[in-house]
Amino acid sequence: MFNFRSLHFREQREDENVIAVIHRHWFNLLQHFFMIFLMVLLLVGSYGTLPALFPILNARAYNTLFTFLESLFAMLIWIIFFITWIDYYFDVWIITSKRIVNIEQKGLFSRDISELNFDKIQDITTEVTGMIPTFMNYGDVQIQTAAEQEKFLFRKIPNPYEVKDLLMNLQKGQRRDEAEEIRNIVHGGDV
Repeated sequence: MFNFRSLHFREQREDENVIAVIHRHWFNLLQHFFMIFLMVLLLVGSYGTLPALFPILNARAYNTLFTFLESLFAMLIWIIFFITWIDYYFDVWIITSKRIVNIEQKGLFSRDISELNFDKIQDITTEVTGMIPTFMNYGDVQIQTAAEQEKFLFRKIPNPYEVKDLLMNLQKGQRRDEAEEIRNIVHGGDV
């Protein structure tokens, strides 16, 4: 499914390997871009139809104002496009052999980074709601924790059931390693 063992990130610990890097599903980005596409159609359509419907816009003073407003609207569309792409590209969940790192981009200049060790996980829930998410296999994975941050949410990610299974297997593996370590301490290294 995922194999990123050679990938490294800045906050990575020496004793952990990156197992998966997850972004939101591409269809979620497409939904946001559809709204931008509609805005572009409105812009292009208004350029040709509004002067025909309102001939006063052909006068020099009004034409300058109309061109300015259309340029302003085009810049707004570009900014929305750019922010949508940045939000999609920099919202990432990194699953390592020891923990989950959630990097959430908020706007252009703000980012929240939180992490969750596998021993803090209490419950993992997968939610796929709707016909399109079911067919395209994307949804949410919610992790209930015993930590300060009660819930970790992977929003609209591809293969949510596989991600849930991966997290549960990593959690079980960590518990097994901890139990073996305790057994070695109690029995003085003899098992």
